[in-house]
Amino acid sequence: MTEQTLTAPIDDRQEISRGFSRYQSIRVALLALVQFTIIIDFMIMSPLGAIIMPALDISAAQFGVAVSAYAFSAGISGVLAAGFADRFDRKQLLLFFYVGFTLGTTLCAFAPNYHLLLLGRIVTGLFGGVIGSVVLAIVTDLFALQLRGRVMGFVQTAFAASQVLGIPAGLFLSNHWNWHVAFGALVGLSIAGMAAVLFLMRENMPTNIKMLTRIATVKLT
Repeated sequence: MTEQTLTAPIDDRQEISRGFSRYQSIRVALLALVQFTIIIDFMIMSPLGAIIMPALDISAAQFGVAVSAYAFSAGISGVLAAGFADRFDRKQLLLFFYVGFTLGTTLCAFAPNYHLLLLGRIVTGLFGGVIGSVVLAIVTDLFALQLRGRVMGFVQTAFAASQVLGIPAGLFLSNHWNWHVAFGALVGLSIAGMAAVLFLMRENMPTNIKMLTRIATVKLT
């Protein structure tokens, strides 16, 4: 079994030579959208500090705790998820964490006080902190070695897009209405992304499980 077989389980050489198929292009766009929502949720808190602190009547120290809560909970969930992530279908795993991320963001959108906002940031971090690694795992499972660099380049454009488009849009919504609207818009975008993943993305088992299944099938036959 060659390296090519291991790294390109669903791609043949003709697809590699001509680039992305239509379905692969859809997957790249979906993964970039997922990354965009995760990153903008993480980055939008700090710019909104000048609006959130007087609105909730909290100190800078309390706001700092709310901002840091996402990072701490994301780190904890990343360590915990490392023990079981490869046992499940990538699409189901992505949807599970994306649903939790959306629920956490919804808590932030409707938070009437500091404590509920803090809870929302913790929940969002617990689920959102794992999604980035799931996205990269999907890239390595779906795309051949020759295409992965290009795919990751497209997916990582979400970082730049979140700063160029996401943060100004969030500040615009917050200044013209209130900070709840910024999180509400992100919830709407996340729901759209979740629906797209659910209906447009196929099931995708981890590569190691696929290979073990193939080996077992060969032995049985």
